[in-house]
Amino acid sequence: MKANASSFASIVGEDNAVCWENIEFSRQERILQAIMPGSVPSCIVYPRTTEELAQAIAHAHQNNWRILTCGNCSKISWGGLATCVDVVISTERINQLIEHAVGDLTVTVEAGMKFSKLQAILADRLQFLALDPTVPESATIGGIIATADTNSLRQRYGGVRDQLLGITFVRADGQIAKAGGRVVKNVAGYDLMKLFAGSYSTLGIISQATFRVYPLPEISGTVVLSGRAEAISQAAETLRGSALTPTEADLLSSQVVSNLGLGKGLGLIARFQSIVESVKEQSNRLLSVGEKLGLEGTIYSAADEVDLWQKLREQMHSGVRDVIICKIGVLPTAAVEVLTSVEMGLVHVGSGLGVLRFEGEGEVVKMRSLCEGNSGFLTILSAPIAVKQKVDVWGYRGNALQIMRGIKEQFDGKNILSPGRFVAGI
Repeated sequence: MKANASSFASIVGEDNAVCWENIEFSRQERILQAIMPGSVPSCIVYPRTTEELAQAIAHAHQNNWRILTCGNCSKISWGGLATCVDVVISTERINQLIEHAVGDLTVTVEAGMKFSKLQAILADRLQFLALDPTVPESATIGGIIATADTNSLRQRYGGVRDQLLGITFVRADGQIAKAGGRVVKNVAGYDLMKLFAGSYSTLGIISQATFRVYPLPEISGTVVLSGRAEAISQAAETLRGSALTPTEADLLSSQVVSNLGLGKGLGLIARFQSIVESVKEQSNRLLSVGEKLGLEGTIYSAADEVDLWQKLREQMHSGVRDVIICKIGVLPTAAVEVLTSVEMGLVHVGSGLGVLRFEGEGEVVKMRSLCEGNSGFLTILSAPIAVKQKVDVWGYRGNALQIMRGIKEQFDGKNILSPGRFVAGI
């Protein structure tokens, strides 16, 4: 173990190559949540530049050492269990702002920068990155891209891959490569950004990323409707077919509604962000839709609104380690059927993507069947290791597995980058 750490120390410095036994216990615990039992990495390496990252990966490649990549470990428990990991490489110290082109509405940052820090930088110029990761305080930019981690803002702005304009990454052999650029109207080359978003670092390790950004809205307001499932379903259908333009819109299960003190039955929560007149008009129109359907309705603003969305995130993602958290996708019209079958769940109105919480693996298997019956999927994000060993994390049923394996072979022929983390053990 020490031999591996010392060999990396010649690249990144002794303080940035830490033997496993010297890593703080809390980080050890988090890392082990991502690794198949029986395998313990020799060390964790913290490169400080893209060049050091490239040298470290090249060194591992030459020695056929398998790498588990992480940022701040906020979502390292997501995805499949990595197999036979020799070394952990963290990008959290590659964390500088490269360029903020205020007039062009773009920003380029290194992968280890925390999302919260980037948002603070952008806010100083009255701009923001239109992503809402699960753990915004500690998530890094690289981790957000690797796991395609965004939530309710999909309604207006799309997913992570829709925000990316360019990336710099290190290949499995240690070579530095680029894709895309730093301008919005960029069409050169293959669209590797979409391929890398959600790849769990199995194709390469991102060191820099360029995003489009947006002006901060003048004001924000949130409408919550609650009541009978049939009425909530109709309200959601009306919202989807209307001229209303919420930035976030979710359907909530009855238990989530109850826990948040929002009423009884299922819920519909929609956030409008624009100029004052637009937010007021759109909020009242949705409230009127709810009243006609016999739903209870409330408008939240200012601190109450911020607190509501924070509590909603905590309801879905925080809690004891034994909880199983899953990402699902179904036809939007099937969202209410799904939510009436679970205690804790949230589905985005526009996309049909969502998050469900379970206490046992049996419920996961049943819900996967229901999702697949509605042209959808269920993927386990985080769960006890015993559950991930027993239940297929990804549950992939598509016909692209051969293509995915071919892509993995092209990018990482030695299979050293996060082996086992992706679909079918890729």
